[in-house]
Amino acid sequence: MEAERASGGEVSPAPARPTVLYIMGAGRSGSTILGVALGNCQGFCFAGELDRWFARSGVPRDGARRGGFWASVLELVGDAGDLFAADTTVLERSSSLLHLANRPARRRLRARYREVSRALYLAIARTSGATHIVDSSHYPLRARELMALPDIELYLLFLVRDPQSVVASLGRRDVPERRFAAPAANAYLWLTYLVSVLVFLRHPRRRRLLVRHEDFLADPDGVLRQILAQCGAPAGVPDLSRLRVGVPFHGNRLIEADEVALRAHREAPVRRSLLTRVLQLPWTPVLSRLRPAAGSSERREHSGATD
Repeated sequence: MEAERASGGEVSPAPARPTVLYIMGAGRSGSTILGVALGNCQGFCFAGELDRWFARSGVPRDGARRGGFWASVLELVGDAGDLFAADTTVLERSSSLLHLANRPARRRLRARYREVSRALYLAIARTSGATHIVDSSHYPLRARELMALPDIELYLLFLVRDPQSVVASLGRRDVPERRFAAPAANAYLWLTYLVSVLVFLRHPRRRRLLVRHEDFLADPDGVLRQILAQCGAPAGVPDLSRLRVGVPFHGNRLIEADEVALRAHREAPVRRSLLTRVLQLPWTPVLSRLRPAAGSSERREHSGATD
């Protein structure tokens, strides 16, 4: 919402310490619609998947629509050409931990990566005039790097979704993103959840929140209120029937729209896979014990809990 007003290149006074809400977890878990909804709250800017800012040298894919805003951001960040030419994914993707050959590159890039990431958030806050920035980059290792940034108040939203739905979505053929067979998708989920849980537990309790995609769809108003309360934002819940997409840097096909509507509903069931059920079964008790956790009104009534 705030970014819409600054998309013409205007620069607003920068908040002294912007708050970053980082949506962490597996891809295809609903981070874009959650980010859009948060971006419509007063004082919030949905920046999209900012890990792609390095890979695309600060230029969004849809330059005609978002170019003015992100050109202003790029100008404020200044020289980041060294990182544009580097493979910053070694600091972001969980799979990079499996390759020992990446360790020298991680050590070499880490300080500069953090320096430019800090400058990027400050530039987005100044350009948009927002006090809260939503980053939907997913990667838990990126979250770990952001935890070290000065002048940033970082909140982690660990977004989880029924693994059957995630695996089914990763196998879809009608999307431009890379397709994964069920075994690879399950391995990806395992590694992502493992690193995400470790990063989540390492972060201060008051600045983290587990969010279930199904709860958000069932009770978007209630879950948004819990997120806003957790990060101490005075904003109210926006009109969910008319959500402006804004100018996110990168995301799924949803960001191609100008406006979307969100109504409470249950996600359509998918074909159940025995392989996924068996492989992901150990995560059910782990994720159910993570706190604090947001929940739909139905889940809160059933559990008798409010966190």
